[in-house]
Amino acid sequence: MLFNGLINSAEAANTLRVATFNVSMDATNYTVQGQAVEPDALTNALQNKHPQIKNIAEIIQRIRPDILLLNEFDYISKAQGIDYFKANYLAVSQNKQPAINYPYTYIAPVNTGLKTPFDLDHDGQASGTKGDAFGFGFFEGHYGMAILSRYPIDFDKVRTLQTFKYKDMPNAQMPIDPKTGENWYNQEQWQELRLSSKSFWDLPITVKGKTLHVLASHPTPPVFDGDEDRNGKRNHDEVRLIKDYIANADYLYDDNGVKGGLAPQSRFVVVGDLNAAPEGDKKRPNTTDQLLKNPLINSQFVPNSKGAKTSYSEKYAAAYTAYWQARVDYVLPSTYGIDVHDGGVFWPVKSSELYRLIKDRNASSDHRMVWLDISLQ
Repeated sequence: MLFNGLINSAEAANTLRVATFNVSMDATNYTVQGQAVEPDALTNALQNKHPQIKNIAEIIQRIRPDILLLNEFDYISKAQGIDYFKANYLAVSQNKQPAINYPYTYIAPVNTGLKTPFDLDHDGQASGTKGDAFGFGFFEGHYGMAILSRYPIDFDKVRTLQTFKYKDMPNAQMPIDPKTGENWYNQEQWQELRLSSKSFWDLPITVKGKTLHVLASHPTPPVFDGDEDRNGKRNHDEVRLIKDYIANADYLYDDNGVKGGLAPQSRFVVVGDLNAAPEGDKKRPNTTDQLLKNPLINSQFVPNSKGAKTSYSEKYAAAYTAYWQARVDYVLPSTYGIDVHDGGVFWPVKSSELYRLIKDRNASSDHRMVWLDISLQ
């Protein structure tokens, strides 16, 4: 299937290629360590033809997804951000690859860097940003998301759950301060805290007359905290939000106040860097089992790569999607109305000419693109 030039086209097989890719196109990736992280860092990198961005574009041109979620793409103006990337990178041949066009784009606000008045990380300061924001970020829109599609997005029926309150999830996992035995968040904080560290999106996309719901998110990493495991618990509940949404849980409400989740008998595909691994030293099976053992989700086909398999000794290494040795990026289709034909992870072996695209953190990203080839019944 890979990697001699262009990947076999999913279109030729009359299938739909759906992918997720944490592209690390956020401001910290273009900031020298020790310097201030500025909101215009991605804008400047795009305009300066940054080699990492060119490699990201080349990977996209090689895999050629029909629908693609980009995680860690800062939420900045479309003209300076996603539209600029499309016009000046994807629509321009990278290393002799055919250009690719995505007529439909979706971006929206996220909770990262969105200020709160609280000291959420208990460091003694209410800074408003980073650990004290609704989602960790140096500025509003940091670590954002974008979706590119070759097929029409039904914008009038898009649902977002950016403002859904954590307290409104029944039996949410409240972290406990190990020093005091009290709830980590006081009552005032708990009343305001949002569940999604970025956001949760339901995008209905029309593919040859049939609707596919693309369920996109990027839960917080379950690390960078302490014994209270506040990020681990939030990661669990952000993944639980996906589980409850596809089960049409009645407690849910979107940003327009519409109640409930996904209607029964809906075709959907869950995409995103979920920051939770089912195996290995970073495993969180209680989190991943919510999806991987969910009867509404077909998780039988596991995308993999020869590159990861030959780089690490673990028997499950072929499924790794991040260079820090974990499967954390997912494309998970519904059991209803979807057939799975193939898929993969873009991780060339070290002897491949394409290894240059992923050889280190600076080449492209610390994550790999993951995709499935599916057809809608």
